[in-house]
Amino acid sequence: FVLVFVTMVAPMAWLFWLSFLADDGSFSLMHYRRMLEQPSYYRIFLTTFHVSLLTTGICIALGYPLAYVLSQLPQRAANLCLIAVLLPFWTSLLVRTYAWLALLQRKGLINNWGIELGLWDEPLALVHNLTGTLIGMVHIMLPFLVLPVLGAMRAIDRDYLKAAANLGAGPVRAFWSVFFPLSMPGLLAGSLIVFILCLGFYVTPAVLGGGKVIMVSNQIANDIELFFNWGAASSLGV
Repeated sequence: FVLVFVTMVAPMAWLFWLSFLADDGSFSLMHYRRMLEQPSYYRIFLTTFHVSLLTTGICIALGYPLAYVLSQLPQRAANLCLIAVLLPFWTSLLVRTYAWLALLQRKGLINNWGIELGLWDEPLALVHNLTGTLIGMVHIMLPFLVLPVLGAMRAIDRDYLKAAANLGAGPVRAFWSVFFPLSMPGLLAGSLIVFILCLGFYVTPAVLGGGKVIMVSNQIANDIELFFNWGAASSLGV
């Protein structure tokens, strides 16, 4: 309780209090009023939720089939593949983000290989835009979806699928009627984790977005570093 209070409750309470203080130290709703009145804040929130939803959707599209394949493999092979899934955790987020910058920039490896192989003639704009931001965020977030889904899939009793087959269901019908509903708790948990973590992303949009993909966390940093406005930053944080 003391640890949680000191590291989370007290800072959040202080942040909440700062959000209601005007520049002269008086109680005010000016920072929240500004968020409702200025269109720039609307665009920032829209971008934040748009990027978070897209990242979550792509992680679901890639992570669920991957988790399903891992759940069907023998235990030894599944563990080896799981190590590959967890490899991104072995490197810091900042290093991974700059690695994608080196790969995706106009003179990066991917553009050079694409031109050499004749896949395209001019360097593609793969970075400093929404595309590069999504690639970096999906790479970082994918394990957070695979692990809960894989855990839920491994907990499913395979006798249920045998019973469905015994009652006349084909493999596709058994999957959608039995396996998929039983894996939904893991899918929902993983999706929620990915979505919430994406809402607070800072490094990846700042580096791979190139200032063109501004999310709430980037605006909070700007309010503090550029304008020294703790009230505005605190209201956004709240």
